[in-house]
Amino acid sequence: MSDEPLPRRRALDGVAAVALGVACACLVGMAVVQAWQVFARYVLNDSPGWTEPVALLFMGLAVMLGTAVAVRRESHFAFNGLTETLPPRWGAATKTLSRLIALAAGLGLAWMGSALMIDDWSVAMAGAGLPSGLRFLGLAVGGALIALFAGERLLTGDAPALNEEG
Repeated sequence: MSDEPLPRRRALDGVAAVALGVACACLVGMAVVQAWQVFARYVLNDSPGWTEPVALLFMGLAVMLGTAVAVRRESHFAFNGLTETLPPRWGAATKTLSRLIALAAGLGLAWMGSALMIDDWSVAMAGAGLPSGLRFLGLAVGGALIALFAGERLLTGDAPALNEEG
């Protein structure tokens, strides 16, 4: 058997890498926006109104995309101590239950996040002039990725090591 990953695995490795890259860029963006807020407030004495909603948008995206990658790597919150102390058959069942919960949560976040995003899209975000529905972009995209990655874990049963790329 070849050590070469399956095309599906390679594709999802790429999706996870992009999600992690966007999450990192959002964290940098949030830091830059907050730095501008501080500079504008205390040096220019002119506090811009757009910085808070934009920083919150970046934070929401970073958190949800990072969470999706954690679900793929199975480094998210789980009852690992319980799983490891149970007999192997029960440990496997709790791991499956954890993956099912992550899948259900991801589907719920994607569904409701998308509904909220669409419903609020026509309203302008206070201070930023962007569609207010963007506040829910992280929930919609992150939830979909959580569901995708949890579904992958359910079907394959494997998880990349924490130090693996993607």
